[in-house]
Amino acid sequence: MLDPRWNTFLILCETMNYTRAAERLCLTQPAVTHHIRYLEEHYGCRLFVYEGKVLRLTEQGLRLRELARSLAYNSQKVEEAMAVDVPMSLRVGASKTIGEYVIAPKVEKFLRAHPEATFSLMVDNTSVLLQELEGGRLDFALVEGFFQRDRYESTLYRKEEFFGVCPSGHRLAGRVVPVEELAGERLIVRESGSGTRAIFEEALHRQNYALYGFPNVVTISDFSTIKSLVADGLGVSFLYAPVVEKELEQGTLARFDLEGIPMGGAFYFVCLKDNLFSSAWADWIQ
Repeated sequence: MLDPRWNTFLILCETMNYTRAAERLCLTQPAVTHHIRYLEEHYGCRLFVYEGKVLRLTEQGLRLRELARSLAYNSQKVEEAMAVDVPMSLRVGASKTIGEYVIAPKVEKFLRAHPEATFSLMVDNTSVLLQELEGGRLDFALVEGFFQRDRYESTLYRKEEFFGVCPSGHRLAGRVVPVEELAGERLIVRESGSGTRAIFEEALHRQNYALYGFPNVVTISDFSTIKSLVADGLGVSFLYAPVVEKELEQGTLARFDLEGIPMGGAFYFVCLKDNLFSSAWADWIQ
């Protein structure tokens, strides 16, 4: 069972405000302060400092936060494992490409193998999923795009092609085009924080371009809307192959690639470091 002072520390790391942490914990603010001072005295270092009126984690506080997150998660899972007659519980996160176009067979396999299990699937962009993972609200996540590998335990799930899409019959269809040609098009992209957008922006950076340098950019978080707008000739976009597989086969969308910019992406299985239960989910990445 986790010492309550660890939980206080983690909630304060989330809120970075003693008053809000006290409200979340249903404690008084002096009690929160006492818990933090106990940990600082125990470890012989400051965990938080104020820079003006802004509360910041110290370097030692950042290190402790990473360790405490894994400790809190493992403690929670041990409690679940030791409970009598409690069904298996699994909380999975998936970025939108994976959640909408890739993961369904894995979910079906799990539910058939464990009919008694409590299961939840959260589909959101990569940055939100990592926040949920760090907060102990997900067991693992399948994500795309870029993340700090040293902060998590991660395993390659699969690689996918990534390319431009436009309407069939469009001037870009089937071509390999220089980046400069995109300046004449409306670019329809995902929201900031999504892996799909991160892959595209990174590809542009490799050629010394930036998304904000293009004159006509539209941001939309929904894949169906993006594909519909592109098919109707209202712009072009860049997406993973599974997202547009059916549309390419039906001929409503066409592929194009960027000259000199090989684009591809990888999907990763990600969980907290030092996760004692990660081996139990090995079949999700096979």
